[in-house]
Amino acid sequence: MKKIALAVLMDDIAGINPIKDSSFAMMLEAQSRSWDIYTFDSNDMYHQDGSVFANARKTFIQDSDTNWHCREDAKTIALSNVDVIFMRKDPPFDMNYIYATYLLEQAENSGVLVINKPSSLRDANEKLFALNFPHCIPKTLVSADIEQLYRFIERMGVGVVKPLDGMGGTDIYKLHKGDDNITEIVSKLTNQGQRFIMAQEFLSEIKDGDKRILLINGKPVDYALARIPAEGNFKGNLAAGATGRGQPLSERDRYLCEQIAPMLIEKGLLFVGLDVIGDYITEINVTSPTCIRELDKQFNLNISSLLLDEVEKKLALH
Repeated sequence: MKKIALAVLMDDIAGINPIKDSSFAMMLEAQSRSWDIYTFDSNDMYHQDGSVFANARKTFIQDSDTNWHCREDAKTIALSNVDVIFMRKDPPFDMNYIYATYLLEQAENSGVLVINKPSSLRDANEKLFALNFPHCIPKTLVSADIEQLYRFIERMGVGVVKPLDGMGGTDIYKLHKGDDNITEIVSKLTNQGQRFIMAQEFLSEIKDGDKRILLINGKPVDYALARIPAEGNFKGNLAAGATGRGQPLSERDRYLCEQIAPMLIEKGLLFVGLDVIGDYITEINVTSPTCIRELDKQFNLNISSLLLDEVEKKLALH
């Protein structure tokens, strides 16, 4: 059987936290299957004479929190010569990210399997993609109009406002009816009414955690990681100090997964992180979903093995 070559577009592996890094978990599983692994960053990629190349480094890893990788010197590889590319670049989802997806799409056109599908990464904004499932999300307003956003907060009583391109809980505000800083905060987030933001009703169930559910080819892993906000905080983000507590999926969780699964499969979104508070979807994360390692550790799972099984099936059909 031909050895599979995997290229991973990611932030510098020397700067990751291997205890928590989902890309690292995927690479550990790939290495255990004797795949060749190459790592590179967006600015290592270029297009010339009809082909996409990357200055990539063959990478070897071990499950250690102090000495987790070694790499060969960088060499130029044609991405058309690898079998699969994992796009695991962390947000911000900026123009450089978008340009990278265009180059990855050229590699895809040459026959390479790219996870997740580059055009779908562009289509599926992590905040706005959930609007396709209005029966599964809390009351939501997307607008740049300061007055309209103000009225929404007043009507909800308590609301949450957030930018459409943030991560890790950055620039998310909880606002109460009657607060004297609503206009100030909304003005800042909208750049004085020039930029769309999202406002949603506040879900008090956040006290029980913002659940991260991982889906592989539309099928959920049986356990979610409930990210419990730190004392005095309302943000269920591990980066904002939340604590991750694993739990089995509820019937409602499975229902929500069933609602979105057909579109995920249709769009080639093989690995997705669904964020759920209470009974509602708040985000659908497609760029570089995390929480593999936490769930693996708490429940003795190997989520990356499930993912790579699906990748191998797709490669067999490719």
